[in-house]
Amino acid sequence: MKELGDIVQAYEKWLQLGLKMALATVVNVDGSSYRRPGARMLVTEDGHFTGAISGGCLEGDALRKAALAINQGKKKLVVYDTTDEDDAKLGVQLGCNGIVRILFEPIDTNNSSVINHFKKMNASREPSILVTGYHQDQGSHWGTMLREAIQEKYHADLVPVFETVLKSKKSEHLVIETDEGNQVLFVEYINPAISLIIVGAGNDIMPLENMARLIGWSTTVVDGRPTHANTLRFGQANKIVVGKPVEVMQQLLFDDRTAIVLMTHNYNYDFAMLSELANTHVPYIGLLGPAAKRERLFNDLADISIHFTDLQLKNIYGPTGLDLGAETSSEIALSVCSEIMAVIEGKQPQHLRLKTTPIHASI
Repeated sequence: MKELGDIVQAYEKWLQLGLKMALATVVNVDGSSYRRPGARMLVTEDGHFTGAISGGCLEGDALRKAALAINQGKKKLVVYDTTDEDDAKLGVQLGCNGIVRILFEPIDTNNSSVINHFKKMNASREPSILVTGYHQDQGSHWGTMLREAIQEKYHADLVPVFETVLKSKKSEHLVIETDEGNQVLFVEYINPAISLIIVGAGNDIMPLENMARLIGWSTTVVDGRPTHANTLRFGQANKIVVGKPVEVMQQLLFDDRTAIVLMTHNYNYDFAMLSELANTHVPYIGLLGPAAKRERLFNDLADISIHFTDLQLKNIYGPTGLDLGAETSSEIALSVCSEIMAVIEGKQPQHLRLKTTPIHASI
C-alpha cells in the first residue's frame, strides 16, 4: 500500500511540472523474481521514477519501455526472461531466475482514472480489489482498474472470482473471453495499511512513529499532555489526539488491521486506556514494560470487575515486541513493528533460511 501512496504523491508533483507519465506493473511471474505481481513503478518522460519492479536489474530497460509507451500513447506488455543466462541479451545484470511480465500504461493526465483508483484505495480502511487486464499476444490491453469499472456484461463471470479473492485474501489470475480476444486478468487483493495507535508521546515514541510511517502505516499519537502530543513534535503523524482515555476512545477507529501500543510510562493512564480497550476487539494491544506490569494491570482491572475474554487475551502482547536484543528506543521500535506486522499478517516469525518452501506464495 505504501508504494501506491508514493506513486500518488509523485504523480501530483510531476503533474504540476507538466510531465507525461507511464505506470509499469508486474502482472505475472514464472519462477523467481525479486518483486512479485502487483509491484509498480511510475515513470516520467524524462526518466524520473518512483516505486520498483525488480531489485534494480530491470529498471534501466523499463525506463526505455515506459518512454516508448508514453510517446506512442499505447499500453505495452513486455516479457523479461531472466532464465536466460546471457545477461547481454538485455544489457543488464539479472539476479533472478524467472519470467517477468510487465504492463506499461501511459497515464492520461486529463483523466487519470488509474491514479484516482489508487487515491480511493489509500483513503479506504476496507480491503480493495484492483484488476489489471492484459493480452498475452500483444492485443488490446484493458490496463488497471477497480472492479467496479469493468463492463457489466462480464460481471456474471467475475463476481464469483472477486468474492473468492476477498474471502481468501489471495490474488488470482484468470482468463476471460472479451470482444478483443482473451484477456488475462490479474485480480489483486490489496489490504489497507496497518493503522498504528501509539498511546504516549515521550521522546522514545518518536522512533516508533517514524518507523511506522517509513513502512507505510497510518500513525496516530495519543496522550493526555498537549505539551507532548502536538504537531511540533509529531508533525507527520496522520492524527494526534489529546485527552483522557474515555475522551480519546471516542476519536479512535479500530478494525482488523489496527494495532495499539501503550507506552505512556504513566501507569494510571495506561490502566485507564486498557480498561477502555476491554470493550473492543483490537487484533494487537501492546504493553510496554515487564511482565510484572502486565500482571499488575490485569489484577487491578479484575478488582474493578473488568475482565478480558480468552480471545482478547491472545491479542494482548506484554511485553510488546520480539526478542531481538533491543536496547535503544530505535531498536525497540524495530522490535515492536516486527511483532505487529507478524501478528497482523498472520505470520510466525522465523529465519527465512529455515523455510523449506518459497518465501512468497505463488500468485
